Amino acid sequence: MGSKEFDTDSKYGRDLESTTAEASTEFSLAVQGQQLERGLKSRHIQFLALGGAIGTGLFIGSGRILADTGPAPLFMGYLSMMLVVWCVMNVLAEMVTYLPMRGITVPYFVNRFVDPSLAFAAGWNYWYAYAMLVGAEAVAAGLIIDYWQPPVHIAVWITIVLVVMLGLNMFAVGLFGEAEFWFASIKFITIMGLIIVGWVIFFGGAPDQTKVRAFTYYDDPGAFNPYQTGGSAGNFLAYWHAFASAGFAFITSPELIATAAGETVAPRRNIPKAARRFIWRLAVFYGLGSFLIGIMVPFNHPQLLGNSADAQSNASASPFVLGIQGVGIPVLNHIINAAILTSAWSAGNSFLYSGSRVLYSLALKGQAPKFFKTTNRHGVPYLAVLATWCIGLLAYLNVSSSGATVFNWFMNISTISGYIAWIVVLITYLRFRKAMRLQGMWEQLPFKTPGQPYLACFVLFLICLLTLTNGFQILIPRNWDVQNFLAAYITIPIFLVLYFGHKAWTRTPFFIPASEIDCISGKREMDEMAATDIAPVAKNWLQRVWYWIA
Repeated sequence: MGSKEFDTDSKYGRDLESTTAEASTEFSLAVQGQQLERGLKSRHIQFLALGGAIGTGLFIGSGRILADTGPAPLFMGYLSMMLVVWCVMNVLAEMVTYLPMRGITVPYFVNRFVDPSLAFAAGWNYWYAYAMLVGAEAVAAGLIIDYWQPPVHIAVWITIVLVVMLGLNMFAVGLFGEAEFWFASIKFITIMGLIIVGWVIFFGGAPDQTKVRAFTYYDDPGAFNPYQTGGSAGNFLAYWHAFASAGFAFITSPELIATAAGETVAPRRNIPKAARRFIWRLAVFYGLGSFLIGIMVPFNHPQLLGNSADAQSNASASPFVLGIQGVGIPVLNHIINAAILTSAWSAGNSFLYSGSRVLYSLALKGQAPKFFKTTNRHGVPYLAVLATWCIGLLAYLNVSSSGATVFNWFMNISTISGYIAWIVVLITYLRFRKAMRLQGMWEQLPFKTPGQPYLACFVLFLICLLTLTNGFQILIPRNWDVQNFLAAYITIPIFLVLYFGHKAWTRTPFFIPASEIDCISGKREMDEMAATDIAPVAKNWLQRVWYWIA
């Protein structure tokens, strides 16, 4: 099968714009003057993955899960979600490492390996989720700043946070990568410090402790807080609620690597490197972090998010802060809240970056207005950045409603969008795998991950189940609430309308036959680019450590 371009007259509606020889020596999805730049270095992509794995979901959202379910379900829920995220990261890394072209996003692979209509719906779903997450992080940042009770309206802080996010995303991608590198460094130091403090509290070494803490809170008030009903059924529902809710902490973090691949230096070396280490980062940060939260704070603590009206209006609901306050460690609570602020800022910054690239990619495919593919002299799609940022202005809902209420709305909407996105990713991978094997190209795949395709099939079933049961507690008559129901499920009909509406308009088949899937375009150029890559060689042990980290 020879190299070919997609055009607007294609049988399957594939309308990606390929570059000409005059435009660029690298296969790209955009014409000259509309291309992104490869400005992300190895340390940028490594710390982008790191930053995406640590966010307000762990620092703040975990408190709500602890209050609802208890420490054991919190820990088990995060461990279970880690398996899901690891699988999604792996399948994305396989596809992205094979074709790390400029301008790619997940919907590009959906369009190429599955179906244009599914790509259309997935693309707008991603953009919608990222834009909502920008607002969620702005709200979280406002709450965190409000912890110090400054004599300034919270709308001012939200404005400052949003303006800085916009500024960092409007300049060269290298500046964005540099900012994320330092933000992620702060988050890394913070979470490692919190893990150390958590073990100190575990062994009773804090100022106000007179004995070993150990699993005291597992005995009283208990390891489980039965959810919605009593007995074993309540314990299982507590676990399932924790599992479903834990998704918010991880939503779209695997996709950050896929989105950044087209702007990464030496992607076939750096993307697998980031993917292989992702599971260890998850184990350290979320495994140990969620375990220690249950050691530091009892699930019935009155200030946990959801346990009192007061906790719903400030950032002291972070279980880490409550645990530190409870054992008499001075000043550290302020340091932690400052670090959590950088976490929210960093996460919002990353989501704005990813959302703008998705919108840019949609414009390249003719599925969004053409002006969104316009880039500035730094190679930044500034109109796409601005449009994504404008949706984040919904953060000003916090002015008239409780900050925690608005944060929970954003959290529910983005979580269900993320689950739908992961379903699409796994379907795309299975089609990609089938096409590669059928066309005799499987052995040419530069990066393969263990357990496939069986793990992908299992996780696909699991995420479908999570999507349908994400808001099961709202369906219980005594808990019925229209606003929460819409936040938990409105994304499903929106996605289906986008998909079937596009399908009715284009009248394309439901799946591109595996024998006709294009597994060739761009491969030669990516092979040639990889062949010219020279990996850095460490000159001493310090460099070896640094190259391993970044």
